[in-house]
Amino acid sequence: MNYIGSKHKLSSFIFETVSEICGKDLSQKTFCDLFAGTGIVGRTFKTFVKQVISNDVEYYSYVLNRNYIGNHTTFNSEDFLNELNALKGEKGFVFQNYSEGGKTGRNYFTSTNGQKIDAIRIQIEKWKESSEITEDQFFFLLASLLESADKVANTASVYGAYLKHIKKSAAKTMVIQPAMTKKDLFSEELPSQKNQIFQKDANQLIKEIKGDILYLDPPYNARQYGANYHLLNTIAKYDTFVPKGKTGLRDYYKSDWCRTGEVIKSFEELIENAQFPYIFLSYNNEGLMGQKEVQTVMERFGKYSLETKKYQRFKADKTENRNHKSSETFEYLHILEKAH
Repeated sequence: MNYIGSKHKLSSFIFETVSEICGKDLSQKTFCDLFAGTGIVGRTFKTFVKQVISNDVEYYSYVLNRNYIGNHTTFNSEDFLNELNALKGEKGFVFQNYSEGGKTGRNYFTSTNGQKIDAIRIQIEKWKESSEITEDQFFFLLASLLESADKVANTASVYGAYLKHIKKSAAKTMVIQPAMTKKDLFSEELPSQKNQIFQKDANQLIKEIKGDILYLDPPYNARQYGANYHLLNTIAKYDTFVPKGKTGLRDYYKSDWCRTGEVIKSFEELIENAQFPYIFLSYNNEGLMGQKEVQTVMERFGKYSLETKKYQRFKADKTENRNHKSSETFEYLHILEKAH
C-alpha cells in the first residue's frame, strides 16, 4: 500500500538498531508499536518477540493490524476469496458516492471497481452476521479488500483528492489478493504469542500499557491521516453518513501530533507516562519537532542517543513528473534508555 510515512524501506534499519540497543535475543520482550499505520514495523518484530502491542487511532489501520498482528492460525481462505472475486457488482454506497458513473461524480474508482467493492463488502458483512466466518477471518477478508481496493484507487497518492481522468492502474479490474503470508500468520518459534491490538488515542493508551520496547512513529506534519485516508475508513466501516464537500470527506479524528502548537506537549506527556525502559522515536528532518527539541525532551528522562539514515522520500505517484529539488530525506531514530 502506498502510505505516507511507511517504514517499509526502513524496517531493517529499525530492527538492527533496536537489536543493538536491547540485545540480539528479543524473545522475552514485549514490543509496542503505538502509531502503527499499516503495521510494517510490528510485522517486522512479530516473529522475534514475546508479544506485540499494536495501536492506531484510525479504524482502517486497526483492521490491517488486527489481521497482520492479531492473526496467528492458518485457515483456508482460497474458497472465500474466489467467491468474493466472482460476485456481480452492486450499486451501493461506494459506487454512488465515490465512483465513476455514481451520483456525485467523484472518480476515486471506476464504475466496475466501485460496484465490486460494494458487493464484496456487503458479502463479508453477511458472512460475519451469520457466523459463517470467524472474527479472525472477518479481519483477514476486510484487510484483503482494503489493500486490493487501494491498488485500483484513482488518486495521485492519498484520498484527499481524486484524478479527473482514470489512470492506467485504476482502470484495471480489482481482484482481491490475500492480505497475509504464511510468515505473517504464525511463528513456529513462538506459537503461543498473544498480541494486543488497540484503536485508541496514543496518549491515553500509554497510561494503560507497559512493556520493554516502545516504538513511536507519530505524524510528522500537519496532514491529518483521517482526512488523507478517509475512504479506507469508509470501506472498512461501511456505515451510513453524508459525504462532505468535493472529496466526500467523513468526520475524522484530528491529532494534536499534527498541530505545531500542541506536538511538543503531546510528546512530553507521552514520554513521561511511558512504562517502557527502551523508547525509539522515528522522525525526519522535515517534521514539526526539530531534532534538538526532541533531544531536549528525551534527555530529561534518561540516556539519549541518535541514529540517522538517508533514504528516498515517499513519492506521491511514480507516473507523475514532479520537480522535487531533492527526493532524499533523513530519518532520525531517537533513542531513549529511560531512567527508572
